[in-house]
Amino acid sequence: ASRIIPCLLLQNQGLVKTVKFKTPKYVGCPINALKIFNEKEVDELIFLDITATREKRRPLFKLISEIATECFMPFCYGGGINSLEDMQAIFSIGAEKVAINTQAILGPSLIKQASKQFGSQSIVVSIDVKKDLFGNYKVFSHLRKKLLKLDPVKFAIQMEKMGAGELLINSVD
Repeated sequence: ASRIIPCLLLQNQGLVKTVKFKTPKYVGCPINALKIFNEKEVDELIFLDITATREKRRPLFKLISEIATECFMPFCYGGGINSLEDMQAIFSIGAEKVAINTQAILGPSLIKQASKQFGSQSIVVSIDVKKDLFGNYKVFSHLRKKLLKLDPVKFAIQMEKMGAGELLINSVD
């Protein structure tokens, strides 16, 4: 059975659409979009704040709370999550999952700690991939704005071993 899981990008508390992860264009209010997805009865939603980590900003707890109030399906939130305390706050507001990207690269032990504390079913590791000059996929870091020497498959296996319950693969290309 297929599951429908829209991934919505957030910037400045609004929904945006990008092309190749560049030039975000505002497309609407996340709460209004959420109401549409409630009517469509999608299986789950993923909200990713695409600028939180780069801006060294914490998660948008107020917006997460508004989402939790309106959302009739499980949802995942990612962006600016740097600690178990951030995760605990997001779960206590009502999210079922957190998505970790940059911190999975910088400090993979956080994935292990999080899966032990909250259960692997609630930990999603988001991996951005991009082709290098030779056509090989590599993990891409938005914080560093460059390709890393990490092989995405090996990195995914490492994250699974650390306790990630789900992987979200994003193609920058």
